[in-house]
Amino acid sequence: MSNGSKAKAFEEFDAIILRDVPLAPYTYLKVGGPAEMLVHPRSREELAGVVRLACKNGVPLRVLGNGCNILVRDEGLRGVVLRLSEPAFTEITVEGRRVRAGAGAALSALISESARHGLAGLESLVGIPGTIGGALRCNAGDRAGEIGQHVRQVEILDESGQTHVRERDELRFAYRSSNLDDAVLLSADFELETDKLDAIVRRLRRAWIQRKANQPLSFQPAGRVFKNPRGLSAALLITQAGLIGTRVGGAEISERDANFIVAQPGTSSRDALRLIDLVRSKVKERSGIDLELEIAVW
Repeated sequence: MSNGSKAKAFEEFDAIILRDVPLAPYTYLKVGGPAEMLVHPRSREELAGVVRLACKNGVPLRVLGNGCNILVRDEGLRGVVLRLSEPAFTEITVEGRRVRAGAGAALSALISESARHGLAGLESLVGIPGTIGGALRCNAGDRAGEIGQHVRQVEILDESGQTHVRERDELRFAYRSSNLDDAVLLSADFELETDKLDAIVRRLRRAWIQRKANQPLSFQPAGRVFKNPRGLSAALLITQAGLIGTRVGGAEISERDANFIVAQPGTSSRDALRLIDLVRSKVKERSGIDLELEIAVW
């Protein structure tokens, strides 16, 4: 499908499409080229229409949340990049011990709304950036708890634009992964425990302090890069390889957590990719371990 005919195919959605938009501002690393089409659907109907059209015409389709685990290549992306940032995809409702959250809602909003209603279980996830959809796909969390353990059902949109509900027994969550490979996630239902608000707040503060102590400073464009090998720490392996502070172009290994890359002003995606290759090579050389990427390279 040529660029001209592609543009014509999506004409009916021109009101919600931005063309050739730089994606760097939408990612935590603040690097990367433009998206051919950045789409902000205002309703489920518009979303279904765009997804159906893209899949019918073989146009690449991606969903971009908060961009905290995405590295966009300098040359940018062909096809459609969806942003589910409108109210139709960010609503959070609470009924008893059940919380329903739109896939475009921030994970932080889910945590705070649950706590406000005296619902506990998500405290260990505080400080993790990202949306509900992104958190579900990668089963966000750590040894203290993962988001997947609280999920009861997930509403998804398939390639034909049809909505389905995947129940708990159909879902599989593992370390930094899930079987949620559907075209688009729409919402998720969580079942939490009741507790006193002050007890929840204490746990939130403790988890926040612990997480922020080890992450790059909040003003630094940064991204977490590797999964922890089973029983090991990627950050420790990188540190033991003597790589803290190593720099390629503007991309640098963080001194606060060696599993984060910090992007200095003027950094390119190529810098970050070359640094990633260097880290994998040096860690493999020293420890014999192949580090697996956690960050998604687009």
